[in-house]
Amino acid sequence: MLITDWARQALPAMLDDLKAAVELETHSYDKAMLVKGLREIRGRAVERLGTPDEEVLHDGGSYGDILELIYRGTAPGTVLMLSHYDTVWPTGTLAAWPFAVVDGKATGPGVFDMKTGLVQSIWALRGLRELGLPHPSVRYLFNGDEEIGSPASRAHIEAASEYALATLVFEASQDGALKTARKGVGLFNVSVTGVEAHAGLDPYAGASAIHALAEIVTTLARAGSRERGTTVNVGLISGGTGRNVTAGDASCGIDVRVTDPAEMGRIDDVFAGLKASDPRVTISATGEWNRPPMTPNAASQRLFKEAQEVAASFGWLLDEVSVGGASDGNFVSALGRPVLDGMGAVGDGAHARHEHVLVEHIAERTALTIGLITALT
Repeated sequence: MLITDWARQALPAMLDDLKAAVELETHSYDKAMLVKGLREIRGRAVERLGTPDEEVLHDGGSYGDILELIYRGTAPGTVLMLSHYDTVWPTGTLAAWPFAVVDGKATGPGVFDMKTGLVQSIWALRGLRELGLPHPSVRYLFNGDEEIGSPASRAHIEAASEYALATLVFEASQDGALKTARKGVGLFNVSVTGVEAHAGLDPYAGASAIHALAEIVTTLARAGSRERGTTVNVGLISGGTGRNVTAGDASCGIDVRVTDPAEMGRIDDVFAGLKASDPRVTISATGEWNRPPMTPNAASQRLFKEAQEVAASFGWLLDEVSVGGASDGNFVSALGRPVLDGMGAVGDGAHARHEHVLVEHIAERTALTIGLITALT
């Protein structure tokens, strides 16, 4: 049987698993639901693939736990399959937005980002087995903290990818294209302390933290560079206690995205050099680079060419794309290891109420994964 035919026949069962996955509400900050969700995901994997040859559960602390399942293959080497099971949707969202398939689109919280990809990854190994295709061992890593920067899982992802023939990240595709480049992300906060005073009775006695912060926001906005692919977004701002009070405190939260790793140092210098025109004001900048940029390395470029050849053998065109969002693939790429991202769903609406997956492509993407893993044998 052809790989594509097998995947199409498996589609109804994959949709059953997708429905079950979406109905597991796994908000990144709901530990109890993350524990329950991971337990159900493990059960579904064992149901479809049998008991793993090796299994490790890493404690995520206050974040979602990290589960590794290893299934031995018929050929040397290991392929790492990365899927996060947390979503941005708070517990209770499902009540007003249940999973549904309408006009060829599957909808529901987390269906696109990224529970379809998670289901596809499990069914890819099932397909390899049922079709009797040679394949390396498969290591699954399911983490529940990707949407908040993978603070608990990063070290485990980096360790698991060290000797992998390839790391396949089952984040959603970009209109079917694989994501071979992503921006790095920095998350920063600036706090400003001024001197409070009565704005009417003694207007010049105070030093406004808000006025100073306005200067700083302008400086930060100017630090962005379209030519370098760097964006600086002040997305949160707060301060002051009253209209008639010279503000004593103010703060802002900043999201920085960079394409060029060298930009990380330049932006660090911008934060270190922040100052206000009023010397009575003090400034504190904190934060860190959450993910380094994913820049195409030689190993990943070879891996993409392999995927293109697999797609061509099925009669499909496969493109690559650079995107502004980051993923766990950034960690692997920064270490110079072979990684392909966007192996998951075709659809749209990540983190939005129109989040959906095009059902017709679920079998196709699963077949692509089966073909690629076989090609790595």
